[in-house]
Formats: sequence, structure tokens, C-alpha cells
Amino acid sequence: MKLNSGFIAHDNGNDKLLVSTGATKFSGLVRSNPTAGFIIGCLEQDTTEDEIVKKMTKKWDVSEEIARRDVQKIIKQLKSIGAIDE
Repeated sequence: MKLNSGFIAHDNGNDKLLVSTGATKFSGLVRSNPTAGFIIGCLEQDTTEDEIVKKMTKKWDVSEEIARRDVQKIIKQLKSIGAIDE
């Protein structure tokens, strides 16, 4: 899975922004916290949920269970706006 080409991820230094290019039903901007920003960054390349969880546990001192819960939550939200291609 990866980000839909109708969305552009932008890092403004403090936040990761996800911007719709207008080629999707969703029109607007998604501002994310550092965790969601990291997940969005991972989705810029084709990846899997397991790969993202593994990267999160390496980056932060977090259990696999908590990382997976966060990844699933963010992916669900991104899918709801059509931001992820599977």
C-alpha cells in the first residue's frame, strides 16, 4: 500500500502535511502529529503495515502492540479519505 497519487505529503519542519491535489473526492489538508507524520512518510513508498510497525519500534521506545494500534488507526483514517492505494 502507498499514498494515493492524488495526495502530496509535505514536511514543513514541525508537521507533516497531506494535501489533496484536487484529483480526489477529499478536498483539503491533513495536518498530522509526529507519529502520523512518520506513518505518512513511510507510505510515500510502497510498504506494508508490518514494515511500518517495525520501523516505528526501531525509531521509538514503543511496543509492537502499541505501534500496530497506532498504524492501524492512521491507515484507517487515511483510507476513509481515499489517501491510500492498496
